Amino acid sequence: MGSGQPLIILHGLFGMLDNWITLGKRYAEHFEVYLVDQRNHGKSPHSDVFNYESMAADLLEFVENHYIRGALMIGHSMGGKTLIEFAHESPFFIDKMVVADIGPKPYEMRHQHIIEALDSLDFNRIKTRREADDFLAEKIPDLPIRQFLLKNLQRTDKNTLGLKLNLEALKKNIHHVLDDMSDYKIDVPTLFLRGGNSNYILAEDEIQIREHFPNSFFATIPNAGHWLHAEKPDEFYRLTMGFLTR
Repeated sequence: MGSGQPLIILHGLFGMLDNWITLGKRYAEHFEVYLVDQRNHGKSPHSDVFNYESMAADLLEFVENHYIRGALMIGHSMGGKTLIEFAHESPFFIDKMVVADIGPKPYEMRHQHIIEALDSLDFNRIKTRREADDFLAEKIPDLPIRQFLLKNLQRTDKNTLGLKLNLEALKKNIHHVLDDMSDYKIDVPTLFLRGGNSNYILAEDEIQIREHFPNSFFATIPNAGHWLHAEKPDEFYRLTMGFLTR
């Protein structure tokens, strides 16, 4: 969408490009915006290989196929770590990047309950989105998270529901999503944007990040959690635009 300097946006785990359409339209008033489904998510191809090296290679293929140079990039959570890996391997393609509510450090598993809940959906019995929501409500009481996850539902045929994402590959490779990149040295100007109610980037993490990202900047959106772009889109837009156009 739009025209100008290229801006590529990558979603997080369990997400898809559809999550970014509203913000993407706002960015498109200033940039040429590309919203991308990462592998095993949305409408992108499924693969048994699922790690940051492969997702960074996908991004490299994407920018080469679209003749993109000097791009701005935004990545949320898993998408942010894809950008860190990409900046480590191919920094000359990036002008600036925003890493939203994730750091380069390793993380403990936080999403096992979501994987188990999605894996327990029985589409022989569940025929509607409402039935899927009712079933997931027992395991995931947070309505906004359920609504986010339910965007993965699709019709595999007229009477059968299924998931867009490749749940089997995510289950098998989820440990790769937690990978450690804290020893990378990256000079790309990077804004680490965190939610004030999130604990993904702690105050003590800044010291290590600044050591390995000498051109790093930090900002916080108060009263926002991990899905800060969905919870506080106006603040997210204001802070990212301030950084990307500075």
